[in-house]
Amino acid sequence: MMAPALSSLAAGLSDQIAGGALPLAVLVAALAGLVSFATPCVLPLVPGYLGYVTGLSDVALEERSRGRMVLGALLFILGFTVVFVLASMFVATAGRALVEHRELLMRIGGVVVILMALVFLGAGAQRTFRLPVKPATGLAGAPVLGAVFGLGWAPCMGPTLAAVLALNLAGDASMTRAVVLAVAYCLGLGLPFILIAAAYERWAPVSAWLQRHQRAIQVVGAGLLIIVGLLLLTGGWDTITQWLQIRLISDWEVPL
Repeated sequence: MMAPALSSLAAGLSDQIAGGALPLAVLVAALAGLVSFATPCVLPLVPGYLGYVTGLSDVALEERSRGRMVLGALLFILGFTVVFVLASMFVATAGRALVEHRELLMRIGGVVVILMALVFLGAGAQRTFRLPVKPATGLAGAPVLGAVFGLGWAPCMGPTLAAVLALNLAGDASMTRAVVLAVAYCLGLGLPFILIAAAYERWAPVSAWLQRHQRAIQVVGAGLLIIVGLLLLTGGWDTITQWLQIRLISDWEVPL
């Protein structure tokens, strides 16, 4: 039963790529995740998360097992990836029910993304939810902590997450597209956690640089969101993906 399912997924992925819409959307989703990592919601909490998922102790993070740090980070990422993938699949399900109104949904999504860009710049409060859940410290609780992070910090990361969900509706709102875009977003958000866990002794100067340039990162991130929003609102997204299909990947196929 696994083989037909994998074959169907590969065929769906091939269709998405050949259609030209997916590669650009994946790149935007990954960049959105990377920008989310550098926000005030996430950046200052990185040492605390890494300490929690490797087990609270008196041992400094710099002296903890690198392998354990990386494994803890991977399990933490797995937790919030499950949350964001499920959220994207839920939106895709709703979008499929309204597929005949795709153009209207795409334009509404564009307006939402532009408004979220303004929120990202500071027009309004970016909040978090405190969930009544306290995961166990250490590797066993790392996936649960990741899920709590995904649920509790979703409102704060809402602007970038909204762009990813809107990009799914800009296509055919298929489950394949929903999962791929959500995973790309989580890779952009999660990869810095893995790199930091692998070389935590170098984190201090990188963190200081990011904090000094945090406003610039927010402006660049908001600019990315506004561009995506305008493309969705005006129909320019379809124009770009059609150009990609004709010029770059019309003959591309996924080998099965």
